[in-house]
Amino acid sequence: MSTPENSAEEMTSAEKRHDQLTSAPDATEADAAPRIEVSEHDGNTRIDIAPDAPVRPGPGPGVEVDED
Repeated sequence: MSTPENSAEEMTSAEKRHDQLTSAPDATEADAAPRIEVSEHDGNTRIDIAPDAPVRPGPGPGVEVDED
């Protein structure tokens, strides 16, 4: 068994995330694309869903939602 170039202890959290999301048999680089944007304003952290995220929270297209 060969050892990877970077062991898990030496990898940054971003590298670990990328490695995990691209390790599946049919995975692509797009699978590891960021899906959130984090910003800080006046000491408050804001987390937004990226506008081009392929998967978004909430009901999907064609799902009826009660307005009540």
